[in-house]
Amino acid sequence: MFDWNDLRFLLAVADAGSTLAAARALGVNQSTVQRRLAELEARLGQRLVERLPSGYRLTDLGTAVLPQARAVAEAIDTFAQAVRDEGRSASGVVRVTCPEPIAFRLDQSGLLDRFHAAHPGLKVEFVLSDKYVDLARGEADVALRSGDTDDNVLVGRKIADSLWAIYASRNYVAAHGAPESPADLAKHPLIGFEETMTRHRAVTWLREVAPDATYAARNTSVLGLIYAAKAGVGVAPLPMALGDAEPDLVRVFGPVPELTRPWRILAHPDQRHAPGVEAFFAFILGETEALRPILSG
Repeated sequence: MFDWNDLRFLLAVADAGSTLAAARALGVNQSTVQRRLAELEARLGQRLVERLPSGYRLTDLGTAVLPQARAVAEAIDTFAQAVRDEGRSASGVVRVTCPEPIAFRLDQSGLLDRFHAAHPGLKVEFVLSDKYVDLARGEADVALRSGDTDDNVLVGRKIADSLWAIYASRNYVAAHGAPESPADLAKHPLIGFEETMTRHRAVTWLREVAPDATYAARNTSVLGLIYAAKAGVGVAPLPMALGDAEPDLVRVFGPVPELTRPWRILAHPDQRHAPGVEAFFAFILGETEALRPILSG
């Protein structure tokens, strides 16, 4: 069986009269056109084009099957358009899990309005958690997730970088000064995650660089860390996208390379191509430039 996609190269040569002109029309190299034509002929066991000094010309067989080749190409285009139309007409709820501050920033950015305008039958419903919810158990359809994960089943793409730095309130810095490096953290009361979050990279890093530090506050969410830092009780590691957006906070040093991780959009393979999930994936992957300030800062 031949590759249906090779018919595009036959049609391009038939219309352009040369492999060079066909390559320009298709946006590929001339050698690619020649190779794909040769593969098509090899699969069919028949010559479809003649190589002449003045260019390429269809053989009698090539001319005879050209209408059928065009019909196949049109059918493929019709199929692709039907898939796109079905995606746009998908209806229902897409449950997206992410941390609470990210959901707020997505909503304020206008991204969700653009998604709903493109897919009026779909509604995004957030499942808000700093912990990873189980997509395999159907707790959400799509995850916007940064950091380390043991789940090698999920499929997805990187969409940004998660950058972290160390922050303190302006009042705290005025009263107590600010750490200038990880070595200084032990001299200041810290704000960090509580014991249920021990696998979080910020917990591991603080344990390594400031094992003897005292803690002024512990919390289970990034939003809690922000509130505690704004209250002036200590210094905290925070995502730069959130910390830099708080006028009451000062970035005292960072970004911290050890805390950098990718942001990914993820789904379970069983749900990855469900119409609503497919539509949300395609939208997010097309908005990576707009997502960068929201997720990375």
